[in-house]
Amino acid sequence: MKSVEQHVADVLALTAEPEPTELDLFQAHGTVLAEAITSPVSLPGFDNSSMDGYAVHAADLASASSDAPVRLPVVADIPAGGPSPTAVLPGMSARIMTGAPMPSGADAVVPVEWTDGGTARVTFDRPVKIGNAVRRAGDDVIEGATVLSPGVPIGPGEMGVLAAVGRRSVPVYPRPRVMVLSTGEELVEPGRPLGPGQIWESNSFMIAAAAREAGCEVHRHGFVGDDPQTVLDTLEDLLVRADMVVTTGGVSMGAHDVVKEVLTRQGTVEFTQVAMQPGKPQGFGTIGPDRTPIVTLPGNPVSAFVSFQVFVRPALRRLRGLDPRPLPSMRALLTSPVTSPKGRRSYLRAVLEESPYGHDAESTVSPALHQGSHQLSALAGANALVVVPEAATELVAGSRVEVLRLPEPF
Repeated sequence: MKSVEQHVADVLALTAEPEPTELDLFQAHGTVLAEAITSPVSLPGFDNSSMDGYAVHAADLASASSDAPVRLPVVADIPAGGPSPTAVLPGMSARIMTGAPMPSGADAVVPVEWTDGGTARVTFDRPVKIGNAVRRAGDDVIEGATVLSPGVPIGPGEMGVLAAVGRRSVPVYPRPRVMVLSTGEELVEPGRPLGPGQIWESNSFMIAAAAREAGCEVHRHGFVGDDPQTVLDTLEDLLVRADMVVTTGGVSMGAHDVVKEVLTRQGTVEFTQVAMQPGKPQGFGTIGPDRTPIVTLPGNPVSAFVSFQVFVRPALRRLRGLDPRPLPSMRALLTSPVTSPKGRRSYLRAVLEESPYGHDAESTVSPALHQGSHQLSALAGANALVVVPEAATELVAGSRVEVLRLPEPF
């Protein structure tokens, strides 16, 4: 059987770095930045007040106290967004709003809470330090500085930075378009009545959600039956909207494994067995005139889920313009014994409890009771996969094991 590492490499080889495109700023959320972004201006662009209060000369209040307050005339009101104000001379003050530009001459802002709130004259009962509540021009970003580097995923914070430096559009790697398809005559759309021998289809919902969680635009086709021509026609129809096609089911050794039958005839997809559990039967290749990558996953739900996380997720990261790294890994103490077939690497659903101090030695991981590849229910509570190496057939409680952290749900 093929090693997990080799199959990861083979699936990654189907993909290439995407071409960047320019997107409107709001549409760029969730994509990956393709070029460095520099600021055409300093931020802030001018000295301004960080609080509502009074712009003053700090020296005028040096002797102010509750017993000997200082009273100054208010010579101006300075709103945010207004023109540059006139100078404030020594012995005077100006009422100023948060974000409003500092008047020349003034070197501090006294919060309104420290005063009597006067509008013609204002009373101060304490001194203030030079620079108090003043945001200096450029103390966040200097004109010409790089504010975001290429390869950065654009989240809310990045959106704020891009808008703050005046970008209405940005060069990004667009979200990959992923088409998800399940096969099987026994499948029924959820919500419809079941007939004899039928089950509600779940794989396409699960894999589509995982692909969306990985930052992709996803179209769930649902499922098709086991007619080879129907499967082929459906796959060809999906290609016009796909950067990758992911199927589940029909890739094993059964008489009606239709995906394998159809794609083998195309001569572009290789079917293999990987030394892992769950997820031994796998397929990968390209399809259509544009050689669109296609990854065919097993039909058992847990096998499909684990295979997606191990093989498909890194490939989708590359299509997004990111480093195609695997799931984050750590070490933890096993709370109960586990078994595994010799010669295969097992991925066991589990609940990881990380140390609040960040120490792997104090983190624990508890495997789910039911590990069958058809037993989907334990996935809902799992946040990790325990990795059992190929050479191990059992691990005792207290063993230190490798743990893959599953992505946190939105």
